[in-house]
Amino acid sequence: MTSLKCACLASLLAANLSAAETTKVIPLWPDGAPGFESRHNEPEQGEGSIGNIHNPSLTVFLPSKDKANGAAVLIFPGGGFRTVVFNAEGVEPARYLNNLGVAAFVLKYRLPRETNSPYSLSIHPRQDAQRAMRLVRSRATEWNLDTNRIGAVGFSAGGEVLAELVYHPAEGDNRAADPVERMNCRTDFQISIYPGPLGVPTEAISGDAPPAFFVVANDDDSHVGPVIAQLGLYRRAKRPVEVHLYAHGGHGFKLGASSKLASIRAWPQRMADWLEDNGFLRQP
Repeated sequence: MTSLKCACLASLLAANLSAAETTKVIPLWPDGAPGFESRHNEPEQGEGSIGNIHNPSLTVFLPSKDKANGAAVLIFPGGGFRTVVFNAEGVEPARYLNNLGVAAFVLKYRLPRETNSPYSLSIHPRQDAQRAMRLVRSRATEWNLDTNRIGAVGFSAGGEVLAELVYHPAEGDNRAADPVERMNCRTDFQISIYPGPLGVPTEAISGDAPPAFFVVANDDDSHVGPVIAQLGLYRRAKRPVEVHLYAHGGHGFKLGASSKLASIRAWPQRMADWLEDNGFLRQP
């Protein structure tokens, strides 16, 4: 990448972060998460990385009307379940996808590994992810979304939240008083970037698992295995899958803008190509 391109990308990201200050934030539950309603007014901590999340929420990033194509993604940033890397693995990917015409919704989910956390790793991240997908689907008309092109993106621990969502596509409860709970939480495609192992099935996936795109570096030892495992599951289920296993890059390279490696800097373009090739960027 030339110095001019780097400067342009840096300026774009800075402008995007500034624009993000005016985006809309929607709590997943109006009165707080079930069983923890009394904590929903506790303030979050941090800026670029967020902790002390007791009122999980979606931050809405909509593309300009001239670019919008009806596709949408939930974004699950990483952070090891101790924090949410909100800017670099949430806001920046959202703005990148907005530029492709895709609506994006960044989830601040509860953090089971944070000091003194009351949350369970096996329960609450999945609960937040499913509720987030139901919430997006419940407002698809308002946001002009195609309900057959709503996918999800996960980075690192967010890739584990993604797996909990993708491999547990629960139907809605038609008798629920809350209209959001009547929606299904199906994921139409998944994009998983250097994910951890939690949530990945050990034996098989369903024959209708969503098309998948995986990215990881071969020198990211603890995160190659989950990608290879899911590749095997997809191949056995004969489901569409694409994997980019880079020789170098380590862990946490995000959108690759600060990497010295051309291949890592270019991975978002491979994602854009995959979205295009699979029809997710088609105009309505």
